[in-house]
Amino acid sequence: MTETTGKYADFEGLRERAVALRREGLSRRRIRDLLHVDNNDILNRLLQGEPAPEWTKRPNAKDDVREKARELRLRGMTYDRIQVELGCSKSSISLWVRDLPKPERKRSREESSAIGRRGWEAALQRRDTERQAAKQQAADEVDTMTDRELFLVGVALYWAEGSKSKPYRTQERVTFVNSDPGMIEVFLAWLRLLGVAEERLRFHVHIHETADIAAAEQYWITLTGAAPGAFGKTSLKTHSPKTNRKNIGDNYRGCLSVRVLKGADLYRRVEGSWCGIVGAAKRADQENRT
Repeated sequence: MTETTGKYADFEGLRERAVALRREGLSRRRIRDLLHVDNNDILNRLLQGEPAPEWTKRPNAKDDVREKARELRLRGMTYDRIQVELGCSKSSISLWVRDLPKPERKRSREESSAIGRRGWEAALQRRDTERQAAKQQAADEVDTMTDRELFLVGVALYWAEGSKSKPYRTQERVTFVNSDPGMIEVFLAWLRLLGVAEERLRFHVHIHETADIAAAEQYWITLTGAAPGAFGKTSLKTHSPKTNRKNIGDNYRGCLSVRVLKGADLYRRVEGSWCGIVGAAKRADQENRT
């Protein structure tokens, strides 16, 4: 124990002053400065038994959950059961209740495993709910788009996913291929904004030979609203039996290729607009840096 000599000789008097200041709501740092206490051990002894003022306690959104976890632990529940009840992680539960006595095992390992699985499923459900809420909030923030915004989005979308002319092969064609229905819908909305007539559009489905080809073709016809005659012959992809494909199931519909006939002028406009976007982005970035 630190000796209370020198400037700390009148320890009791110093403690009375420290307690009085604490009860007035002062922080430890402020009390230390006012009483010129530069020894943390002495400061701890001066304030021993005095609770911190409410304003110094940082609020925690999980305080209620923590208290409930401790209550359930005292009732003999395991981490798995508490996780099922509260939908929080077992790592958090462990931190909150580790000072409490461990309950006796009353279940078999199989029963505990089943409870653990339910707890994990509850945690996954909670995460999925949070994920969907975040996505919906982001979607709501977009709200509506102006024609200019749609135009710029379409240019960037095409330059990222559409076919492009190469230095070694000049080919100014407008062809867009994607498996994401949303990407196809945005691209078609962009073409309509630019006044591209439906008669100039041709579609082709690209899909693995083992998929439900007829269902995929009908899906893309319905999505695009195009006449079946605008669809060319479906291109089938072959693969080795050893190939471990991930894109399977009812939601697999292959890719859709959208080609604009007589699209050279449109291609040049897209390429020029993309150069304009790059230049504008650089200027904006430079302004943001200064």
